[in-house]
Amino acid sequence: MQATINEVKKISLILALGLFFLFAADNVAAQSKRVIQLSGIVTDTAGLSIPGVHFYVPKAGRGTSSLGNGFFSMPLLVGDTVQISCVGYKRQTYVVPADAKEFTSILVEMHTNVEYLKEVVITMPTEELFKEAVLALNVPLDDTGIDPKQLNAELLALMVRTTPMDGNANYRYYMDQYSNSLGNKFHPLYNPFLNPLNWVKFIKDLKKKKYSNKN
Repeated sequence: MQATINEVKKISLILALGLFFLFAADNVAAQSKRVIQLSGIVTDTAGLSIPGVHFYVPKAGRGTSSLGNGFFSMPLLVGDTVQISCVGYKRQTYVVPADAKEFTSILVEMHTNVEYLKEVVITMPTEELFKEAVLALNVPLDDTGIDPKQLNAELLALMVRTTPMDGNANYRYYMDQYSNSLGNKFHPLYNPFLNPLNWVKFIKDLKKKKYSNKN
């Protein structure tokens, strides 16, 4: 009988310890899953704000980008790892600390990523072959050594209108549009054709043009 009582006590003690560790594990898990709101400003080393900086959480598969003024904000869990990247700057990593406040603000300073390309050496077999290659171009030049066709005003204007943007200009244009869309996300959009003030201005302009034509 005494042995049975001891066994019951041992089983009760094991169950009590198991429940204790279970509640402790749940408490730790609940603390590690605490949600915070991370906000901040992204600048370069000179203190200028940088738009279009990407903040990505690989574990969650989500992220956000900084606005035109460099501001960003996103919800995170304690322990999340955030990858911070932007074209032309070094990639950074931010880990949400365990003691992070519910609303945490940080200042992210991006450093320029300078990459040196390998040297490219262009050589010609001989000086005579180089001269022959230049003469074979047969480019008509004036006394200044400039092709006059390349200075034609109409041709230059056409080149300005039709030359596409390079990669950097395309990226900046896209990020400006994306930043504007985020900034206007919660603002109502208005149709200018439904604005009566625009119609009043349009009618007044028509009357002015009609009156000036009569005179």
